[in-house]
Amino acid sequence: MSNVQTFKATAHLQDGVKVITKARQFELVIDEPQNLGGTDTGMNPVEALLASLGACQSIVARVYASKFEVELEDFRVDVEGDLDLDGFFNRSEVRPGYSDIRYTFYIKTPSPAEKVEAFVQFLESKCPVGDTIADPVNLKLNRIVIEN
Repeated sequence: MSNVQTFKATAHLQDGVKVITKARQFELVIDEPQNLGGTDTGMNPVEALLASLGACQSIVARVYASKFEVELEDFRVDVEGDLDLDGFFNRSEVRPGYSDIRYTFYIKTPSPAEKVEAFVQFLESKCPVGDTIADPVNLKLNRIVIEN
């Protein structure tokens, strides 16, 4: 039996390129730095994607650490990605998205290295955000609503 849950978010464009995003009762401001035409009031979308990946990996780590008998005294993820802005600005035919994303896990633990390695391998396989980025997803425009 399938256990599919639908998650939803809304992005509402404000002045300039500032966007107020909402999911459930939470709000997040997404903007661009000044050098990319924004007012620098929040992360930009591609930074938010990296932050989402690190947050997802951190949550999976917390949820599954005990099952692997790994004690997490501290867990941090540094995430970075390479993006050719010529793709976004339509100056060349390179893809507008990330070409490479790298992350580093910082794990403070007294647990043995072999348990940590098995735990990390499992963690990487269960992060929904990482899976969505690494494996193509069915992305489609549902509809266009023109309001007057």
